[in-house]
Amino acid sequence: MLTQVSIFIIAIAFAVLVIFLIKTLKAAQGSLDKVTQTLQDVQKTVDELSYEVKQTVRHANDITADVDHKLKQVEPVMESVRNLGEVLSEVTLAAKQASTALMTRFQKSHSAASNTSRTDNAIKATTPNRPLTATERTVQSYNATYEEPAAKPGKNWLGYVDIAAGVWQKMRQ
Repeated sequence: MLTQVSIFIIAIAFAVLVIFLIKTLKAAQGSLDKVTQTLQDVQKTVDELSYEVKQTVRHANDITADVDHKLKQVEPVMESVRNLGEVLSEVTLAAKQASTALMTRFQKSHSAASNTSRTDNAIKATTPNRPLTATERTVQSYNATYEEPAAKPGKNWLGYVDIAAGVWQKMRQ
């Protein structure tokens, strides 16, 4: 009898154990089903994203090719602008040199005709040994350009500028 009761208890314990194992295995199976479903959704999303990424890369490649083509078209214009800048720099330098040379010649001839002009005398009298200010240099330059010396009429310096411009144009051709 004791053996039968023991076997009955063991059978009931085994049945309870099997019931709990079945519940646990069903819960594990449900979790695995959910993981499988999630992985399928992730795979589907990755497939969709990979297609969109490929489209974006193709579009970016098209844009890059278009920009490269347009840059190649603009390159000659930029080269022309650079060349124009160099030419303008040369013209400015030549005009500056011609202007400096003409002003030096004019001042030498002007100072030979009369040692000092009225403006020079006024500036020297008020400021004996100091450099000229910008305003004084402007006034002095204006007077040297537009006022005729008292002793001798000044040369037409605009004629020199016309000659220099003509020479420059002939050199550039």
